Order: sequence, then C-alpha cells, then structure tokens
Amino acid sequence: MDGPHGIFIDNDENVYIADFENSRVMEWKLNSTNGQIVVGENGQGNQLNQLDRPTHMIIDKVDNSLIIADWANRRVVRWPRQNKANAEILIEDIDCYGLTMDKDRSLYVSNWKKNEVRRWKIGEKNGMLVAGGNREGSRLNQLSWPTFIFVDEHYTLFVSDFLNHRVVKWLKDAKEGIVIAGGNSSGDSLNQLSRPQGIFVDQLGRLYVVDSDNHRVMLWHNGAKEGTILVGGNDEGNELNQLNNPYGLSFDGYGNLYVSDYLNNRIQKFEIDTTKIFEDGEKNALNH
Repeated sequence: MDGPHGIFIDNDENVYIADFENSRVMEWKLNSTNGQIVVGENGQGNQLNQLDRPTHMIIDKVDNSLIIADWANRRVVRWPRQNKANAEILIEDIDCYGLTMDKDRSLYVSNWKKNEVRRWKIGEKNGMLVAGGNREGSRLNQLSWPTFIFVDEHYTLFVSDFLNHRVVKWLKDAKEGIVIAGGNSSGDSLNQLSRPQGIFVDQLGRLYVVDSDNHRVMLWHNGAKEGTILVGGNDEGNELNQLNNPYGLSFDGYGNLYVSDYLNNRIQKFEIDTTKIFEDGEKNALNH
C-alpha cells in the first residue's frame, strides 16, 4: 500500500484501508498475511468503477455497502460489498475528507475546503450544516481544514480541526463547538496537538486522537486539560514503537488499536495494557 489514510474494522474483524496513493480500498481479513482490493481494481480515475485518492470509508450495515470519501473526485460514493456493481454517487461536488454515520443512518461528511461538516439523512439532496461553515478561522464557531470526524449515540459530533491543532465537539444543534483536546497552538506538550487526524470516542467519553505531526496517538479523558501518550511519541521512524505521520485509527472488538502509519506505508496493531494508562489519565482529569 502507499499512503494509507482511514481505517474501518467490521464485525468480523476485517480491516478496510483507504489506500490513498493507489486510489483503492483494501481489505485484510482476520489473520491474513495478504490484502485484497475490494474497490478500485480499475486504477485511478473518475468513472463509476474507479476511485481517485480516497481518504476514508465506513460500512453501512443495513445494506452491506461501503461508503467512501472519493477525495480527488470530489464525491461520496456507495459501493456494494457483495457484488462487483459500479458505485452509486451519494454526494457530488464536495471537497470531502472524513465520514461517519449515526444510529439513524444519517451520514456526516467533513468538507475541508468549506471548513464545515454537514449531515445528510437518507434520501436528502442537500445536507444540513452541523459544524463550522463560518469561513476558516479559530473561533468556536469556525473550523480550519476539518479532517476525520466521529459521532456518538447522543448525536454529539467530534471533529479533528486539523490546522487549528485541536479536537472540537459539537453538541446536537449547537451553534459553536467546545475544545476538548489541544487548542494551544501546534506543539508536542501534553496539552497540545499538531495536525490531528483520526479520532474515536468510547462510551466513557474518552477521546483517542492521532497526533499526526508528533507521530503519536493520544488519549484524552473527559474534562482533562492534558492528554496521555497511548502509542508512539518516540520521534518519527519505522521501528515497532515508532510512527511516521500516522493518519487513521480504529479498534477491533478486543480493544486492539490499529493505526495507519502513513509515511511508513503500513498498518500497525497495538495490544494495549490500558490499566495504568487509564488510571494516570483519570488522575490528570481530576487534578484539573
């Protein structure tokens, strides 16, 4: 693979990877040593059987399809998993990057050029603005190049605000966001992020964020002013304890962490002993 971006893991522990530079989506089955192309077998292009540098994908479990942010083609497409039918274009003329879906199957898409996130309900032609959309900036009602996004069961939206070096959450129907990680300019201190990318929030409200330019993945407890280094943070490199500009992250059903290690052209799996990490993070949150 070449320049992996987003990762998605299904209920069978199959790993889907947006293989950005190769303009395809790869699937690695559980315990397999080789991946297979599931979308993009026809090379880079803008036809309905092609992709052009995808950034992320998710699975719609109801109709068993992949939904893909086809970045350079400026569209979001739906691709059936069970046959080789061509894609269906869901959203056109959009500078898409990140995708997520809520429990009602509404689709959220980040638009890095318009500095906004919109939500599309099934069958809608025009999405509803749910974050940003007030030009580029660092105010709480603004974003600057939003990338990966996540929505929880309460319809709270979390956004990696890439060039503002922060993660912001937007409550349902909110007019502005709340900074929950970073936001203290770019840097490598524990209260800083530098160009954050992939994010995940667990049921206890703990935020996991890829701190891309710091070559690490951080854990931020709910309410904490500082994060804890989960993996990486040992300078850039290709050793097993290092990352080099990581992008996406995902967890499997056993709590193992998967990270797309962009400049190392690999996916790393980490079996994390979370007990001490969580204890330290909880102490940090309480102390603030």
